[in-house]
Amino acid sequence: MSNIKKLLLTVMVGIVALIMEFGFHQNKWAFWLVSIVGGIMTVSMLIGMIKTLRSGKYGVDILAITAIVATLLVGDYWASLVVLIMLTGGDSLEDYASHQASRELRSLLDNSPRIAHRIDDEKISELAVEDVQVGDLILVKPGELVPVDGRVKAGESFVDESSLTGESNPIEKKLNDELMSGSINGDAALRYKVTKSAKDSQYQTLVKLVKESEAKPAHFVRLADRYAVPFTIIAYLIGGIAWFISKDPVRFAEVLVVASPCPLILAAPVALVAGMSRSSRNGIIVKTGTTIEKLARAKSIAFDKTGTLTEGKLSVAEIQVETDAYSKEELITYAASGEQESSHILARSLVAYAKEKELTLLPVSELEEVTGQGIQAKVNGKPLRVGKASFAGSSIELNNELTVVYISINYQYVGYITFKDIVREESAETIEALKKLGIKKTIMLTGDHQTIANQIANEVGISEIHAECLPVEKINVIKHLNDEDRPGIMVGDGVNDAPALAVADVGIAMGAHGSTAASESADAVILKDDLGRVSEAVRLSQDTMHIAKQSVLLGIVICVVLMLIASTGVIPALLGAALQEVIDTVSILSALRARKD
Repeated sequence: MSNIKKLLLTVMVGIVALIMEFGFHQNKWAFWLVSIVGGIMTVSMLIGMIKTLRSGKYGVDILAITAIVATLLVGDYWASLVVLIMLTGGDSLEDYASHQASRELRSLLDNSPRIAHRIDDEKISELAVEDVQVGDLILVKPGELVPVDGRVKAGESFVDESSLTGESNPIEKKLNDELMSGSINGDAALRYKVTKSAKDSQYQTLVKLVKESEAKPAHFVRLADRYAVPFTIIAYLIGGIAWFISKDPVRFAEVLVVASPCPLILAAPVALVAGMSRSSRNGIIVKTGTTIEKLARAKSIAFDKTGTLTEGKLSVAEIQVETDAYSKEELITYAASGEQESSHILARSLVAYAKEKELTLLPVSELEEVTGQGIQAKVNGKPLRVGKASFAGSSIELNNELTVVYISINYQYVGYITFKDIVREESAETIEALKKLGIKKTIMLTGDHQTIANQIANEVGISEIHAECLPVEKINVIKHLNDEDRPGIMVGDGVNDAPALAVADVGIAMGAHGSTAASESADAVILKDDLGRVSEAVRLSQDTMHIAKQSVLLGIVICVVLMLIASTGVIPALLGAALQEVIDTVSILSALRARKD
């Protein structure tokens, strides 16, 4: 039976009992009705408490059960009924508060794309999102949700990505721009080519993360249960002493009636769910309450370099043409045209540079990615290769500290393009903010050469550098953090970061352009391409944990004060039962402060 149904049943019984006693003067019938229903409810709670104890946790409901039994035994059945109403009402209020606090997370599920319009030879057909294949041409009408990830092939429009990234301003989408599933198209139709299947697309990945965040229990709830042991002992001790001194068992019942365990049961989880909701509104999906707790206590942080501390794209540094047959503009045009359907970091940089120079990309066909070498395709009818020196037919390879691609057109080597890493504008500010939040150690993990790593680290203010790292070496750095450096955070965006994100105390994935593997391995995902959200995630977690602990202790202090007052006999059991709900309400409202920005 749901908590709201239990509450309604208890209230109905109370109304019937009131009519019996004050309408028909049937005191005994009212007593037995309340006693029977109270007994059934008590047995139900007792069974639940036993299950909790068997799972290795302490059941704080024992206080409420004792209060109900004690008030029934001393004949104060109205106080017993009020305790039942307050307890079921508190549980119902918890359900409502949790629902309100997590509605931003669950709203993702309500808006999940279900239908796509596929174009075949200019004929449009509808099909389920799950049936869309990579390479399909999809039409998105004005005002519709983008069903799966892809790249624009025709049309221009402004797209609302706020549910994914937290960015409130519509984003203009033109030819070859990326579209994320779950974003809302503006007032013009778009045609785009699918680059990811439904299960791997951005929106469906977020839905999966939301389901995980709601399914996994928060660790701090177990910490709150630890408060229950001394709290219960204190309650029994105050009640027992009051009984012993007054020789009146009613005093024991009056003390236990105000000994509400609800601050322990409600305050911590409500605060954590509220904090998760608040993070979601700020473009940060946090999977569990445990993650919030660890982020709040974090002492060290490790960053992958490329795509994390840097922008995830490289800037074209030099264009070298080795033949008179092509100009620099033509070389870039061919290279960018061949790479326009690739999601590789160098491909994005080439396409972005061509757009910046307002170059018209050429038609591409027979595109193929050659693992570990580069891409080959036909561009404007000519065979093209972009990649390693040997793959493109170059006999000379530049300094291996440079990022470079070599190009051949029509089976002839024609030149190369070098790139430089662009440090994010917010990187240095983020590192400084993290240090102020109590992060004592900052680490860079990168596969790049030591010289490049040192340059980036000095620019952003990172103290410890591990260069030329393979994925397994990144894992070892994370695994061997000292105890004083834990909990440790790992931030990354690529497939090669996924193992390190999984083994870190807290893994944070830069999800805007990052891989699905990284997002699924991480404990939290930054939806917007903004490294500053990492320090914001730590700040929000610290604020949430502060409010959670504050709310728990506030409820406990109020309870203890009321127990001491009740032990003197000045608070009747019926009034004490009403005050219990006041304690619950204060604790929950205090915990919900974690939801406010």
